[in-house]
Amino acid sequence: MTPEQSISDALRAIPQPLQERVQRQWQSLSESSPELALAPEFLAELARVWACSEFVADACVRYPDMLQDLLGSGDLRRSYPRGHYRARLSAVLADVADEMQLGVLLRRFRRREMVRIAWRDLAGYSELNEVVTDLSALADACIDLALDHLYRWHCLQWGTPCNADGVPQRLVVLGMGKLGAQELNFSSDVDLIYAYPEDGETRDGRRSLSNQEFFIRLGQRLGNVLSSITAEGYVFRVDTRLRPFGESSALALSFDAMEDYYQVHGREWERYAMIKARVVAGDQEAGAELMAMLKPFVYRRYVDYGAFQSLREMKAMIGREVQRKGMEDNVKLGAGGIREVEFIGQAFQLIRGGREPTLQVRRILTVLEALRGFGWLPDFVVDELTESYIFLRNTEHRIQEYQDRQTHALPEDETGRLRLAWSMGYDSWAAFETVLRDHMRRVHEHFEQVFAAPQTEHAESDSLDLTGVWQGNLDQEQACQALAQAGYGDTAEVYRLVQQVRQGRAFLSLSAQGRTRMNQLMPLLLGAVGQGEQPDITLGRLLHLVETIARRSSYLALLVENPMALSQLVRLCGASPWIASQLAHYPLLLDELLDPRTLYVPPRRKELSNELRQRMMYVAPDDQEAQMDALRHFKQANTLRVAAADVMEAVPLMVVSDHLTELAEVLLDETLTLAWRHLVARHGRPACGEGRACDTGFAIIAYGKLGGIELGYGSDLDIVFLHSNESEGRQTFGDKPVENAVFYARLAQRIIHILGTRTPAGVLYEVDTRLRPSGASGLLVSGLAAFATYQASEAWTWEHQALVRARGVAGDPAVLESFEAIRRQILGRPREREKLRQEVREMRERMRSQLAKGGADKFDLKQDAGGIADIEFMVQYGVLAWAHEHPALLDFTDNIRLLERLAQAGRLPPADAALLADAYRAYRAQVHRLTLLEQPTLVESGEFDALRAQVIRIWRELME
Repeated sequence: MTPEQSISDALRAIPQPLQERVQRQWQSLSESSPELALAPEFLAELARVWACSEFVADACVRYPDMLQDLLGSGDLRRSYPRGHYRARLSAVLADVADEMQLGVLLRRFRRREMVRIAWRDLAGYSELNEVVTDLSALADACIDLALDHLYRWHCLQWGTPCNADGVPQRLVVLGMGKLGAQELNFSSDVDLIYAYPEDGETRDGRRSLSNQEFFIRLGQRLGNVLSSITAEGYVFRVDTRLRPFGESSALALSFDAMEDYYQVHGREWERYAMIKARVVAGDQEAGAELMAMLKPFVYRRYVDYGAFQSLREMKAMIGREVQRKGMEDNVKLGAGGIREVEFIGQAFQLIRGGREPTLQVRRILTVLEALRGFGWLPDFVVDELTESYIFLRNTEHRIQEYQDRQTHALPEDETGRLRLAWSMGYDSWAAFETVLRDHMRRVHEHFEQVFAAPQTEHAESDSLDLTGVWQGNLDQEQACQALAQAGYGDTAEVYRLVQQVRQGRAFLSLSAQGRTRMNQLMPLLLGAVGQGEQPDITLGRLLHLVETIARRSSYLALLVENPMALSQLVRLCGASPWIASQLAHYPLLLDELLDPRTLYVPPRRKELSNELRQRMMYVAPDDQEAQMDALRHFKQANTLRVAAADVMEAVPLMVVSDHLTELAEVLLDETLTLAWRHLVARHGRPACGEGRACDTGFAIIAYGKLGGIELGYGSDLDIVFLHSNESEGRQTFGDKPVENAVFYARLAQRIIHILGTRTPAGVLYEVDTRLRPSGASGLLVSGLAAFATYQASEAWTWEHQALVRARGVAGDPAVLESFEAIRRQILGRPREREKLRQEVREMRERMRSQLAKGGADKFDLKQDAGGIADIEFMVQYGVLAWAHEHPALLDFTDNIRLLERLAQAGRLPPADAALLADAYRAYRAQVHRLTLLEQPTLVESGEFDALRAQVIRIWRELME
C-alpha cells in the first residue's frame, strides 16, 4: 500500500469536517520531508492525533526531525521513569554558554516533550495521572535547571549572596496551584513565589548587593528566560502575583519576612493557595524549613470551620466574575467545574488538616480518598466526584491541546465542538455534552450540599425573632414572649442571662468576624435549647460554654455550620454539666459532636489501639510535648464518647466501665512505649542476661478500680511498677550506661511525668503508687523477687485485699506472667479465718469512720454501711478466706464475676450473691450519673433502703 493510500484510509477514520486540515498538514510534511517513512498503522494514529491537535500537527510539520526522533526513540510508546526529565534536560544543557542559548534549548526541549505528552494523551497511551505528573515534572526540570545556570552566572557577575556568618544563600522557588500539586494542566501558567533564607549581602563580586536585591534580579532573569516569547516560542508563562502583598511587594522575600507576612497579614484565600505549595526549584533543604515555618498558617491545630464561610465567599466572587464575563461554559470555573471539586477537598483540608495529617497532601484525588477513609464523604460522593474530576480534567486537556492555549471554555463553533467530542471518545457534540452536563450537575449538587449555609436558612425562618432577642431589638416584654414561645420557663431570667452575655466582656472583645459568628450562632442556640428538656438550666450551661470558646471564633463557626453538632451539644449539656465543663475546658472536643454514628458508639480496645497508633504516627518522635498533648486529646475525645453514650443510655453501666478501663490500658501501653524509647535513646536497653537485652523487663500492675475493670469518670490510677529478676545487678547497653535499677526507676518516673503533668491539654491521669511494697517509703520500682518476698512475709492483710483486684495491664509478658504467679501464690495461701475476718472488719470500720460523708438524711454510696465498700470488702474477704480451696476465685479481679465464683463455690448463697451484684451495679450506676451531674456521691437516705438493708444483713451474716 502506498503512503497516499495509507493516509487516505487513515483520514476516512476521522470525522469528515476534520479531514481537510489533516490532509493539508500531511501534504506539507510530505513535501518538506519526502524521506520520512511512516508505517501504515502509525498513520492512522497520526491522523487521529493531528485531527485533535493543531499544535501537535504544526510542530511535526515545522520540525520533522523532532517527529522522527520521537518515533525512533520509542518515546511516544513509553512512560518516562521518575527523574527522566531532569536527567535528559541536564544532558541537553550540559554545554550551554549563555542566557540566550539557555532560552533556545529550553524552548526546544519543552516543545518536544509537550508534543509527546499531548500525543500520548490523545492516542490513549496515558491516563490523567501520567499526563499531569509528566507536565509537572517537565516544568520542575525546566525551572530548576534554568535557575541553576542563572544562579551560577549571577554569582559570577554580582558575587555570592551570604548571610551574616558568611554562609552562601540560594533561592527557594515555591510552585503554587496545580504545579505545586503536581497536577499541572497542558497550557497552564506556573505560579511561583521566590524566597531566600536570610538577609545579608553578596561577596566577591564586582560590587556588593543586598541578598534581597540579588534574588530579585535573579527572579526577574528566571521569569524572562521562561516566559519571554521568541521565535522558538516560550517555556512556561510565569505568574508571581501570589507572593505576599502581590504585585506591590518585592519579588523575593527572606524566610523571616515570609513568616511574618503570613502570621500577621495572611488571608483565608492565601491559606487555600498554600495548601498546594511545593518547593519546585532551588535549595530543597532550605525550602523544607520554609514549608515547616509556614505550615501552622495553613493547617490550624484546631478544627477550623470558619474556612467554610471564607470559601463560600471566594466561590461567590468567582461566580460573579464568571457571570460578568459570560464564562458559564467554563469547565474550570463554571458551576460544577473543576474548581468546585477542588473547593470541596480543600475545605476539609483547611478545616481538619491540622488535626489529621493524612489530609496534608496536595493532589485532590488523594484528598478525596482520605475523606472517604475518614467517612466524611460517603463512598458514592467520592466515586462521583472522582469520576467527574477525571472527565473534566481530560476535557480541559483536550481543549488546550488543540492549540496549546490556556483556555477552559467549551468551543462555540460546530467543528470545534465536534473535535472536542471526538477527542473525548464521542461521535457527536450532543452525546458528549449530555455526559459533560451530567458530570457538572453532580459536582455542583455535591458542592452545594457541602457548602450549604444552615444559618441562612434559619435567618429566613426565624418566626419567633430569636435574632431580635439576642440583638436586643425587642423590648423585654416582646423578648420574653418570644422566649416563652420558644419553650423557656423563667423568661425574664433567661432574657437577663442572654443580654448579660451580649453586654459582657467576652462578646465585646471579639473581633468583627467573631461577633458576626456569635450573631449567627446565638439565635440558633436559643431555638435548639428551647426545644429540649429543662431549657432554662441547659441554656445556663451553654452560655458559659459559648463565652469560654468565643475567643476562638472557629469553634463558633463549627456550631453555626453544623446543625447536627449543635443539636448534640444541646442534648449532652442538657444531660450533664460534667460534659459541658469538659467541653469548656477542652473545646477541641467539639469536633467529636459532628458524627452521632461514632459519638454514641465508643470504640473497643482493638479499635482504640489502632486509632491511637495512627494518631501518634503523625507526631514527631522527638516532640515530647506534642506526644503528651496527643495522648490527652485522645483520652478526652474517647471519654466524651463514653459519657455521651452513657447519658443517652446507649450502653449499660458495666460496658461504661469496660470502655473507660480499656481506654486507660491503651493509654498506659502507649505511655510505656514513649517512656521506654526516651530512656533507651539515652542509656540503651537493660541487660537481662549475658549479652542479652531485655524485652523490656518491666511491667505496670493495676490495682483498685483499674485493676478491677471498674474505672469511672475522673478515676485515679492505682499502679505498681515491677522489673524482672534477670535484670538485677546489671547495666544497660548504651553510650551512657546506668544500673538497670536506675534505668527502671527513671522509666517509672517518666511514665508518671507523662501521665500526671498538667499541660495546656490538661492531665492524662492522676497517679497513685502508694500500694507498692512499703508504700510511699519504698522503692518506686520493685524487682519480682523482692515483691514476692514482701507479699509473703511483710504485707498487711489490707495489702492482700488490694492484691485481689490487681492485674498486669502493660509491659513485658514474662514479667506479667511472673506477677500473676506470685499473686495466685499469695492469695491462695490458707489463712486463719476468724483472724482474717476481724482484720478485714476493723479495716472497714476505720475507713468508714474516716471517709463516710452521709448521715441521718444522706446515704454515702461508697462509704456508708450497706454501700459499695461493704460489698468490695466482703468479696475480698471471700477470696482470701477460700481461694486455697477454690482456685477459680483467683481467675478474675472484678467484683461481679468474683461474686458469681463465690456462689459457685458454695461460699455465698446464690440469692445473696445475685443481690450483692445487683446492689453493686445500682450503686455504681448512680455514682456515674452523679459524676456526670457534678454532684457528690450522696443520695437521699431512703433512696436505696431495701437494697442497703439486704447488704447490711449479708455483711452481718458473713463478717460478724
